[in-house]
Amino acid sequence: MAVHRLGAREVSGFIHDLRFADLPSHVVEQGQRCVLDLLGIAAVGAGTQLSRLACEHAARHFGPAVGAGARMLFDGRRVSPVGAALAGGMTIDSLDGHDGHALTKGHVGAAALPALLALADGDAALDGPGLLTAAVIGYELGIRAGMALHATAGEYHCSGAWNALACAGIAARLLRLSAQATEHALGIAEYHGPRGPMMRCIDHPTMVKDGSGWGAMAGVSAALLAADGFTGAPALLVHGDRPDVAALWADLGVRWRIVEQYFKPHPVCRWAQPAVQAALDLRSRHGLTATQVDHAEVVTFLHAARLRTRRPATTEEAQYSLPFPVAAALARGAVGAAEVGPGGLADEQVLRLSDSMTVTESHEYTARFPAERWAEVTVALRDGRRIDSGPTTAVGDPGNPLTDAELIHKFHTLVEGPLGRQRSDAILLAVRQLTDPAADLQQLYEHIVGPPAPAAATETASAGSQELSP
Repeated sequence: MAVHRLGAREVSGFIHDLRFADLPSHVVEQGQRCVLDLLGIAAVGAGTQLSRLACEHAARHFGPAVGAGARMLFDGRRVSPVGAALAGGMTIDSLDGHDGHALTKGHVGAAALPALLALADGDAALDGPGLLTAAVIGYELGIRAGMALHATAGEYHCSGAWNALACAGIAARLLRLSAQATEHALGIAEYHGPRGPMMRCIDHPTMVKDGSGWGAMAGVSAALLAADGFTGAPALLVHGDRPDVAALWADLGVRWRIVEQYFKPHPVCRWAQPAVQAALDLRSRHGLTATQVDHAEVVTFLHAARLRTRRPATTEEAQYSLPFPVAAALARGAVGAAEVGPGGLADEQVLRLSDSMTVTESHEYTARFPAERWAEVTVALRDGRRIDSGPTTAVGDPGNPLTDAELIHKFHTLVEGPLGRQRSDAILLAVRQLTDPAADLQQLYEHIVGPPAPAAATETASAGSQELSP
């Protein structure tokens, strides 16, 4: 059966004509979850060297025009919207704990949210519902573009290669571009998006990471260029002739791909998380301590097995490792920002278990990737016993989701250190109020653009409800 190929006017119509009232309630709630989760990661990421370098780069080389500009996330300095998008994308990308989509093998929100916030800063016409609607548009465009790229390209590219289109779509909406200019913006973003060879960063973990900062910059720049009359070839990821690409876009505005997002309980590569979960389950179930464990054996899919770093010297190497976070799970019972930060990299018990771990590919698990990610962990104890996790997948997928209470707990666990409880509560409340057109959007900005500052330990909780929606 022939699949309807979505025309340029229909895609532009979705970008410009979608209204908050058109969004089902579960889509709105998912948008709020994504915004909160990303802001939590950004707050912690702002303390990384990667983020500091990115923000300094933007401040030096992407200065604002006179009387214009946007404030950088958890930094506060004004730069151009292009610079703010770049710095924000890199800040979120600096801590690999943000949401993602299995079939894109990557991340929309890490670029889409900072691009949106950079363009919305100071836009008096935008309210909370408008911000959420633009965010949903970005996710719907980005997820489909990512799936289309994987279907048409022989090599696995970084997220920036396709989330640039999500950012261009968001920017086209906020800049109120014409339908023709919007199509040019998408084409420019596709052409200029960074087609980084992702497995290079898996094999050699560095600060280039998933390219989302560059994707955010390319997308915002594309829309600004299109607004000035710059032209771009039609985006093949949107309007390609292949039936499988056309099928991805035929249900735009009908099937809401944003609800297929996963949320990570741990700030490491998603591919490592089934094994991390298996290790945590074993430790909890058997009451293990690090000294009881002689070594661990992991069976997983090929892409996860390529996360090889055993003694990370940087947080990037720790985040793109499988042995190290699995060892941290067994030795410390947690894999959080502290475990992949400078203080956690020197834990001798973690390093002992990481060094001694065996990692083997299962062809069955590889065949099920990327739609499913599985691992199995066997622990050999010093008393001669062997205990096995059985096949395990990570929590946080749509079929095994984190609850709102768990996402809020993750947010507070991440954010209270750098921001304090009072400010983290204020951000949570502002995200909850995004559905209210009367709520002051600038209140959210005031809490997410100022630099982190440790707060007193005596601050008490005031967030109350463990649900995101008011």
